[in-house]
Amino acid sequence: MPRPPLLGKAPTAAPHCPASPADEPVTPDALAQLPALATTLRRSDRAFTSPRLAARQTAAALGLDAVETAALGDLDHGRWSGHGLAEIATSEPQALETFMRDDGAAPHGGESRAALRTRVADWLDGARDARGHTIAVTHAAVIRVAVLLVLKAPADAFWRLDVAPGSLADLRFDGRRWALRSLGVALSPAA
Repeated sequence: MPRPPLLGKAPTAAPHCPASPADEPVTPDALAQLPALATTLRRSDRAFTSPRLAARQTAAALGLDAVETAALGDLDHGRWSGHGLAEIATSEPQALETFMRDDGAAPHGGESRAALRTRVADWLDGARDARGHTIAVTHAAVIRVAVLLVLKAPADAFWRLDVAPGSLADLRFDGRRWALRSLGVALSPAA
């Protein structure tokens, strides 16, 4: 029975907003804490990571021999990458409103949430056939979409899920269906 927990990458200095950093590193404080947190993860049979720097750093600091997987990459925000939400709201208010309202829109020239959903659904379909435990280090947008897919929730619920950096989403597949076991569990050092 596959068990693919999705772990949010550790925090970066980038603002927490729909516009993502270009490819920013994990903060030094967070990076220093990760080895102590590794003991809270169950032993996994395989590990995957987004190709983005923060996810790769998180996986490495946790001691995971993770395979870079494009399907776990963050939502591509095109020209908005590296810009804060307030800046985008000021410079392109209509485009931002369209992006937040329309799942298929990509006014930033990057990827739509619908395209992300297809990418994540394909990855989950492949994970169904794996035996044992999988861990994937990825981004909040990917975790949100995976949770929505598992719950068969509407696409606009994407904006109603808050996924903190370094938190865990535990998904299970029982041979018939996916289930969400837990969401938002923060890793903490073993006592």
